[in-house]
Amino acid sequence: MDRTWIAFLRAVNVGGRKVEMARLRALLDGMGLARVRSHIASGNVFFDAELDTPAARAELVAAVETRLRAEFGFDIPVLLRSTDEVAAALAAAPFDQVELTPETRLSIAFLSGPLTGLTLPLRSAKGYWELLAATEGEAYLVSWRLNGQLGDNPVAALEKAFGVKGTARFFHTTEKILAAARKP
Repeated sequence: MDRTWIAFLRAVNVGGRKVEMARLRALLDGMGLARVRSHIASGNVFFDAELDTPAARAELVAAVETRLRAEFGFDIPVLLRSTDEVAAALAAAPFDQVELTPETRLSIAFLSGPLTGLTLPLRSAKGYWELLAATEGEAYLVSWRLNGQLGDNPVAALEKAFGVKGTARFFHTTEKILAAARKP
């Protein structure tokens, strides 16, 4: 039986890195993936595929990244999760004790590996964000708008400090992505 996967693409349709969703869907469909569809233009793609081993997943991610580079002319990291894995990541989110204000943003960063040597809490130097918790493949972030700005990018900081690839989505957006991916 096919399994539904979500490919979270990093930094598309920002800063001149244009990726047309129809072109992206056609590219993935052409790679033999089933039921390819996308959700909003920020790089969220769903498809069905049999990926029974970590090696099969890694092989597909490498193939997709290679094809995206060839098609669009720049590197696009791909973080692949099953719908069950995204549901588990949402359920594990440690945001219950976070005081929500209009300036607060909750995010999940999907990572290519663990944050080895991490000491919590980890807070940005200027106080724009804090990493509350991390698993083998996710990081849970709280960001604050200070003076109307979200400030520095926590994913870029995590990539640099821990040598991983990553991309983040707001918590509420991740819930919507999962719901869309699970639609028949």
